[in-house]
Amino acid sequence: MNLPILKLMLADDEAPARNRLRELLADMPHVTLLAEAKNGKEAVELAEIHLPDAVLLDIRMPGIDGIEAAQHLQKMSNPPAVIFTTAYDSYAMQAFDINAVDYLLKPIRFERLQAALQKARALLPKQLEALASLQPRRTHLSIIERGRILLVPIAEIIYLRAELKYITVRTASREYLLEESLTHLEQEFGSIFLRLHRNCLVAQAYIAGFEKRSDNDHQGEKQWVALLKEVPETIPVSRRQQHLVREVL
Repeated sequence: MNLPILKLMLADDEAPARNRLRELLADMPHVTLLAEAKNGKEAVELAEIHLPDAVLLDIRMPGIDGIEAAQHLQKMSNPPAVIFTTAYDSYAMQAFDINAVDYLLKPIRFERLQAALQKARALLPKQLEALASLQPRRTHLSIIERGRILLVPIAEIIYLRAELKYITVRTASREYLLEESLTHLEQEFGSIFLRLHRNCLVAQAYIAGFEKRSDNDHQGEKQWVALLKEVPETIPVSRRQQHLVREVL
């Protein structure tokens, strides 16, 4: 019986671990290794190019780790199956076992890898949500634009503004549109962004200061606005949030 070829990608920041996996996969005739990544960011970028059936993701990697990379990969039009690899980490293993997420414990054995690949499947949203506690805050937002995933570093985001069903993500160079909840983003990144208005979170690092200006909507009444670094826009501060002006000043 001719088995279908499984197109595979792997991501691990340690060369010996990649070498070990490459050697094991070489003995599997129905698996083809498309690409190797040294971190989560490379994994997402290469997955978009090669469109693998499955990805082996190391959990602990610098920058974008395996858990965050898996979250970004789920935004692909045809998300790959994900199998995590890890050194001994009882907390992670317990979370995987409870949520039926497959993982491979290093050093990886041939039989265990083979079994994992045979039952590999895409993660369900609830499984990814349950694993978020292992990676409590993302380092990037993934934006879908013209069928591609764009990774925008959190450190480069000046503000997040809710408009209809989208969030406008503003960086110094441009704007992006994101389909996420502003409340959820505030919960995740509350230590980085301030809610200056009911529809806007502003990065503390990009607030240049505050100024009172005439509000054309209220017959010239003065209103506090936030002055931003690197962009000409200002963000109005709602009455409810004006205590932040005093705290920051």
